[in-house]
Amino acid sequence: MSSLYDTGPAAPCPDPFNMAAHVLTHADALADKVAVAVLLPEEVQSLTYGALKAAVLGTGAGFQRAGFAPGDKVLMRLGNTVDFPVAYLSALAVGLVPIPTSATLTSPEVATIIADMNPRVVLRDPHVASAPGPPEIGLASLRAMRHHPPAAWHMGDPDRLGYVIYTSGTSGTSRAVGHAHRAIWARRMMHEGWYGLTQSDVMMHAGAFNWTYTLGTGLMDPWSVGATALIPGPDTTPEMLGGLLARHRATIFAAAPGVYRQMLARSTLPLMPALRHGLSAGEKLPPTTHTAWAEATGTPLFEAYGMSECSTFVSASPTHPGTPETLGRPQPGRRVAIVDDAGPVPRDMPGVIAIHRSDPGLMLGYVGQPDETAAKFQGDWFLTGDIGEMDREGQITYLGRNDDLMNAGGYRVSPLEVEAALAGAPGLGAVGVTQVEVKPGTRIIAAFYTGPHPLDEADLRAYVQAKLAPYKHPRAYVHLQSLPTGANGKLLRRRLHLFWPPTKAT
Repeated sequence: MSSLYDTGPAAPCPDPFNMAAHVLTHADALADKVAVAVLLPEEVQSLTYGALKAAVLGTGAGFQRAGFAPGDKVLMRLGNTVDFPVAYLSALAVGLVPIPTSATLTSPEVATIIADMNPRVVLRDPHVASAPGPPEIGLASLRAMRHHPPAAWHMGDPDRLGYVIYTSGTSGTSRAVGHAHRAIWARRMMHEGWYGLTQSDVMMHAGAFNWTYTLGTGLMDPWSVGATALIPGPDTTPEMLGGLLARHRATIFAAAPGVYRQMLARSTLPLMPALRHGLSAGEKLPPTTHTAWAEATGTPLFEAYGMSECSTFVSASPTHPGTPETLGRPQPGRRVAIVDDAGPVPRDMPGVIAIHRSDPGLMLGYVGQPDETAAKFQGDWFLTGDIGEMDREGQITYLGRNDDLMNAGGYRVSPLEVEAALAGAPGLGAVGVTQVEVKPGTRIIAAFYTGPHPLDEADLRAYVQAKLAPYKHPRAYVHLQSLPTGANGKLLRRRLHLFWPPTKAT
């Protein structure tokens, strides 16, 4: 029996189609229902479905009046406010191509994206770093656009480019992942295959708006069924989340594994009688965290696996819980396999997790990088780069990466990018970066370096601060007499963990 899971194709995406129109399908029927509430310390900022749709189509009309045309790229440099999803949907509504980016990116990182994408305009919160280049629309002007008479939906080919997101590549250069409008249609397979999501749900997501996990799971998916989305304000700490879940009667909670760990470690969780279950994605969920959450709350966690190129496509769910240690099963409508160079391997054998190129949620490709795109495919299979094993029931166990990419709180980070940022630090010779496990289930980015003597860690942190977003920063620096290398002098990155934890001898 081969490691191939296929329950038949998903329903085809309608044609013509618009992603934003699909997300707001229920807006007219639920005009007075709260679509989103941002939970701030002193207030709750909310938008009803009626107000959300008016803001989206009004802002879309504002883009049109400013002279923007379908296909124009829009770089989003916005903070964790409701302006982010409104602008994102507005651009999609009128056929523009939004490029959502993390608010934590530095100016040099933004400059690289601008040079790569050549956006027509930058949507800019003055508190978020940007870089010179295209014209900007500030927050006040963006909000004023909401009052324009509504634009019409730009309907078209569901396979046309919808949006672009950035992810780290193994070469150390970020890749621009292009997704079609149909990507949102593919997410319907998650509603039952992972969430157990219904219109009566109140979904709270602990991430920032500009993280694609939050945009998809926390906002777009709840809106597409008419549920209510809750987003904690930017200053919310992990110990505050339990109280918010209880106070606002959230029925589903979504977060990265690290958030669950911090909540359990920092506070006693209150009773949350409305909560049915939690969702975990972004990195592997440690079984100890899953068990501790269930004991503390009486509710299960359902894990999902995916990536920027195809979102989540393997998961456990309320109707099909996964066996402990596994990720769950491919969602109904997906065609997933564990492959080697010859194709799908036998069940219970390790191989690369792969998804069929026909999947409606799979990326169109890396924008402007056809060779990079082609290299990710083996025949009709898109290779994730992750190693897994499929059991007799179709459940998949995650066994690690097949390359050196690291996972920092759900963001994939290339060690080459971090090494390049450190390379010119005064007193530093050679450097190698990898992830190390500091305690069961908790991994951090660590930089191992050579030089005449150990360097001050504060100086090294200051050196990378202006070059890298905070989530890419090493959390530990280890001085070595020499780095492990092969006969040709190439860094043997996977041997760096042998020098952790550091000792005086290193």
